Amino acid sequence: MFLPKHQLNLMRSETVRYLRYIIGSTSGPILASFVWFAPVQAQEAPKHQAQLPETEENLEIIELDSTPESLDPELEPGPDELRPLSLDSSVLSLPGAERLIDEAKLAVGQQDYELASQKLQEARQILNQLSTYYQELAASFSGIDNRIFENQRDMALQAAQLRDRATYELALLHRAQNKPELAVPLLVQIIRSQNPTRDLGQNAYRQLFELGFVDAPYPRPRNAQSSPSTLSSQ
Repeated sequence: MFLPKHQLNLMRSETVRYLRYIIGSTSGPILASFVWFAPVQAQEAPKHQAQLPETEENLEIIELDSTPESLDPELEPGPDELRPLSLDSSVLSLPGAERLIDEAKLAVGQQDYELASQKLQEARQILNQLSTYYQELAASFSGIDNRIFENQRDMALQAAQLRDRATYELALLHRAQNKPELAVPLLVQIIRSQNPTRDLGQNAYRQLFELGFVDAPYPRPRNAQSSPSTLSSQ
């Protein structure tokens, strides 16, 4: 049912006069409720806005937008990136440490002793870390998986052996530079790690003897191993 235009205008004017009367006679709190009621409705209004119907096209858009970036073929790692530390170019690896030792030897041949010392220091640090990591892994698998335990223990021994070799090369470099005070601690570390009965340990002790840090040679010469009774009878 539709009202005539003049009746609608009359109703609007009556409504305006009524609101003016209410506002003029209303106390502060009630007036405040009229003032603050509109913003709350304005904030809630977007909730009633129409949404897109769930058609097949819209569902396809949602599925494409929710695809993880890791599934992008361009972002997937290549076969060489799956095991990066197994490559010869990796620094944290036995081949990487051997490469540093070779670079140090090349620097010594070019009489660049500072660069050689830097390379050997880096190699020693990396190999010491590798030896520690492999030892910790071997201890973790002890009694759980003997195959992994033996493998990690062998890797720890290889890293330690290569570390002591780099340490010996660095000690020789310090001796060549007339810095025996830097060579002695390194040689003692080698003997403690290798044991004096092994070749590298004996070589390290021989260096200490030649530097004058120790007095008794090892191993002793055969002609020096005379018994006290033989010496007293002469």
